[in-house]
Amino acid sequence: MYTIKEDTTLVGVSELRTKIERILEEAKHHKIVIEKRNKPLAVLIAIDEYNAMEELLDRIEDYELGRIARAREKRSSKKDYISFEKALRKTAK
Repeated sequence: MYTIKEDTTLVGVSELRTKIERILEEAKHHKIVIEKRNKPLAVLIAIDEYNAMEELLDRIEDYELGRIARAREKRSSKKDYISFEKALRKTAK
């Protein structure tokens, strides 16, 4: 196991097999890059960091979808839209 940055540690697959408990504990505090034959294979991160990344991605996606909706609204006219009730009837078929 080699720490390459203050917050990133490299671990080989064979070392992962033999020291899994220690590596999982280390993952609570540092990113772990798992390598096979000196090539990065995967990254192991703490669940809190993963959840924060997921939340950020959700917010970015929501922002982008809102931006797309506003752009479509600007270039559309009222006749391009149908009522909510009509949409419900169409989807019920």
